[in-house]
Amino acid sequence: MNQLPLPTPVSAHHREPVLDVVVPVFNEQADLERSVRRLHAHLRETFPYPFRITVADNASTDETPRIAARLAATLPETRWLRLPEKGRGRALQAAWSNSRAPVLAYLDVDLSTDLAALLPLVAPLISGHSDIAIGTRLARGARVVRGPRREVISRCYNALLRSTLAVGFSDAQCGFKAVRRDVAERLLPLVQDTGWFFDTELLVIAERAGLRIHEVPVDWVDDPDSRVDILSTALADLRGIARIGRALARGALPTAALRRGGDGPASGPAGQLLRFCAVGAVSTVGYVLLYAALRPATGAQAANATALLICALANTAANRRLTFGLRGHGGALGHHAKGLLVFVIGLALTSGSLAALHHLFPAAVRTAEIAVLVVANLAATLLRFALLRAWVFRARRPGTDSATA
Repeated sequence: MNQLPLPTPVSAHHREPVLDVVVPVFNEQADLERSVRRLHAHLRETFPYPFRITVADNASTDETPRIAARLAATLPETRWLRLPEKGRGRALQAAWSNSRAPVLAYLDVDLSTDLAALLPLVAPLISGHSDIAIGTRLARGARVVRGPRREVISRCYNALLRSTLAVGFSDAQCGFKAVRRDVAERLLPLVQDTGWFFDTELLVIAERAGLRIHEVPVDWVDDPDSRVDILSTALADLRGIARIGRALARGALPTAALRRGGDGPASGPAGQLLRFCAVGAVSTVGYVLLYAALRPATGAQAANATALLICALANTAANRRLTFGLRGHGGALGHHAKGLLVFVIGLALTSGSLAALHHLFPAAVRTAEIAVLVVANLAATLLRFALLRAWVFRARRPGTDSATA
């Protein structure tokens, strides 16, 4: 499958709905009408583009279907979608998959999140700046009113995600998210969960693919009437984390088709060589400074090895992002492992050159050592580029899945 094209701004003269806001519901007869009417009024007053509200009813057994049908019949820009099975993730999958709006969003029916954050949430997607946007209750600037029990559970869950899956986003389960439709079309088929873990899985896959995730601090007031079963949800989340963790460990997340075609530097060898040389120049300066600082305390060989190791790690990370255009955490561990093997080759070249200098000229001065090491590093750099391009960051064939793509 081809990569995603570069994002473009949504036309200011778009006639069809630009934004489709999905409200997933299950047995919400008490809040549904009031919340949808409030959301509709807010969008009418503040949103500068055409919009739609989709009530996604997943197997409600109370009066929710009747209320949703009445809203769709009487309230402009509102539609109703009925699903025979439960699951918030299932409802979002169905509603987003059937929408043609360029930007897709969802929010919880209790409207715990202040609607003033809705336009800041979707604006980066409309402009083409970001691929996904999420509300966060845990970032600076957010104002949250909720009990200590839910506060602790939320923070522990997100801390668990950071420690186990190494995620960079701050709040996985705030019910306030948006995604560009072109991204959703590629992303949704990869998300397996149909319940509450849907959000987390979607974000993990997106982040591993290097997509841009924009965070918006929100004002959030806990709904005291929430009927979420915390224990069963927590167990399902733990199973989801374990499943995603296994997929990451095997390199089995198919993220290649989610990457932006023009995202990152061009892959031509000439452009890569120029960027590699720029990174190498900075690395060489850093190496010389580190060597000069460590040499008096550790000796020549130890200073060389330490300085080279530190610069090799930094160099691999910089080349991964800047030279070869790879984003996200997918495959990073393998890249650094291979980079360390390349480092050993560089260490052998520079240490051998240093040993030869001391054998031929035992009284060689510090400037001679540095000059020899710079020349040896230049030779090691050329070899390093060849190995990085042909082995460490080798381009995969189109359509193949790889955590390193």
